[in-house]
Amino acid sequence: MQIIETVKAFMAAQPPVLLWGLVGVVALLSVAAAISAVLPLVNRTKDYKELRERITSWWVMVALLAAALLAGWQATTLLFVVISFIALREFLSLAPTRREDRLIILAAYMAIPVSYAFIALDIYPIFLVIVPVYAFLLTPFLMAALGQTKGYLSRVAMFHWGLMTCVYNIGYAAFLMRVPASEHLPAGAAGLVLMLLVATEFNDVAQYVWGKTLGKHKIVPSVSPNKTWEGFIGGWVSTAALIWFVGPWLTPLSGFGLAIVAVSLPLAGFAGDVTMSAIKRDIGVKDTSHLIPGHGGLLDRIDSLTFTAPLYFHMLAFFAVEHF
Repeated sequence: MQIIETVKAFMAAQPPVLLWGLVGVVALLSVAAAISAVLPLVNRTKDYKELRERITSWWVMVALLAAALLAGWQATTLLFVVISFIALREFLSLAPTRREDRLIILAAYMAIPVSYAFIALDIYPIFLVIVPVYAFLLTPFLMAALGQTKGYLSRVAMFHWGLMTCVYNIGYAAFLMRVPASEHLPAGAAGLVLMLLVATEFNDVAQYVWGKTLGKHKIVPSVSPNKTWEGFIGGWVSTAALIWFVGPWLTPLSGFGLAIVAVSLPLAGFAGDVTMSAIKRDIGVKDTSHLIPGHGGLLDRIDSLTFTAPLYFHMLAFFAVEHF
């Protein structure tokens, strides 16, 4: 009984809008699970194993995210530390590194606790420059000090790209949890993160569904042959509508600021997806790993987030949040 009372008290302390938002996500997943169960009965000639794997993986990811958001900024920051570590590991495992790069690789991993430490300390001015300025300067210096000049420029760029996307850009999502309650957030700081993640992932799913349903005209065939103009536009409009209607419940955005976020965030998500596809095509792989059944690697799942997180953060800071 004591455990039940503790859980009730814990849930009662959460913003009701946040809880309803999580319920909405669970409801959507439930509908998807029901559809995946019915499809094999309708069409017995097609294998829906990958779809079932995708939905099962979504349940696990949503459960982890919900637990972290409800637990607070510390748990959410720790979750994103793990995400950045796995994403950077996947990137560096695919990138053309050499044995003599081991010290640089170690320095790249060390950038994770350093960058997230300033999130934990809520020191935004230092977080803002620690990777894009100081890691940018330190990495080429270390390589030069070690006498590694062969392929110097391309390797410096490769390491910095990995740090920017897997550590710095993803860190913006965690930093949203440091927005104080004094900002009068309708769903708390966790609502800001939930809106970002729901919009980003919904955009990916909507583009996929619209593309599969109506897609005929390729948009970037040399980079991602399955992406179509119909999928892109359908996902863009659907996600913009979602942000417009749900945004006021989860964020302090309204009016012109909300409209700008609704229009720009799906574009950023598409850009992140295509950019990572170009990198994988250059390396010659389909997925960054096989970590998540039905999805590929973690970096495959968060490629859009590497572009949407900083844009969303700065839009919030410009239009609605004074803390940053």
